[in-house]
Amino acid sequence: MTRALIGYAAMLEQFAPGEAVELAALAESHGFSGVVAADHFQPWVPAQGESSFVWSVLTAIGERTTGDFGPVTAPTFRMHPAVVAQASATLAAMYPGRHWLGVGSGDALNEHVVGRYWPEAPERIDRMFEAIEVIQKLFTASASGRDTKHSGTHFRLESSRLWTMPEVPPQVLVATSGPVTAKRAGRVADGLITTNAPLEKLEVLLRRFEEGARAVGRDAASAPRVLRLHVSWAETDEQAMANALREWPQAGLRFSHADIRSPYEFEQLTRLVRPEHFEGRMLVSSDLDAHRAHIQRHLDLGFTRIHLHNVGRNQREFLETFGRDVLPGLVA
Repeated sequence: MTRALIGYAAMLEQFAPGEAVELAALAESHGFSGVVAADHFQPWVPAQGESSFVWSVLTAIGERTTGDFGPVTAPTFRMHPAVVAQASATLAAMYPGRHWLGVGSGDALNEHVVGRYWPEAPERIDRMFEAIEVIQKLFTASASGRDTKHSGTHFRLESSRLWTMPEVPPQVLVATSGPVTAKRAGRVADGLITTNAPLEKLEVLLRRFEEGARAVGRDAASAPRVLRLHVSWAETDEQAMANALREWPQAGLRFSHADIRSPYEFEQLTRLVRPEHFEGRMLVSSDLDAHRAHIQRHLDLGFTRIHLHNVGRNQREFLETFGRDVLPGLVA
């Protein structure tokens, strides 16, 4: 057995960009490996208070750390997939072997701001997979010095290439929470990334991803399977719960929130969230043994890396404590 790869989730929804970069560097100094950041235009709820541009912050994180890093972004509404491909290729050229690209189907909270029609989930997922096709075309053609083009249902790309391109294209990970999408991702993507869900649901996602990969002769065993795991830890259970209710109440919502458009709508909906609503969805506890066991259960499912997000503002205490008392006991 080897020590597990546990990374840090830089929450740009909660922390100003300079502080997020400082925390990412501090996380690495305490033994965390790698950083993930979500591409948000708005925070989930107003209390979180921030939402900086993920590509700018990732560049600074690349300068201040030595591990791998990547965003989870939706190259389907606010930005054309060609622009996302260019941003990703630039980071990969600047930091060879360290950058990966996470692609999702998006949330109205972030994507509706440009005023486009917000479609139902099946169309959003189809747009995501076509966006991946465009990005992969650009990566493949550009790496070999060729132009490429695309004319599809949702996107067009005139004949061009990425003129700044790393020798090895970034890996593309599909962000998904559904088994059908996970299986489809296994057929076309380099890996999978997901977030908090009941263990039995996560087990199905991993299995479906592997089935999709095997169906086209891909090596599922070597594919990155990444989990962004939200937890609430503090010195007391009461403070951990207070942090969860204030800073990350959307974790207690028992329905899909991809169609909610405003942090203020989330604020109203989450007024109904109670402590018991986090059960089975996010661990809220001061008990380090409970957190260690919780993380290990997810590693045992088959995730190759877990990025931890402690939802409170007590990031420095969290990083020091978990780096010293939790991470060393986790095994892959």
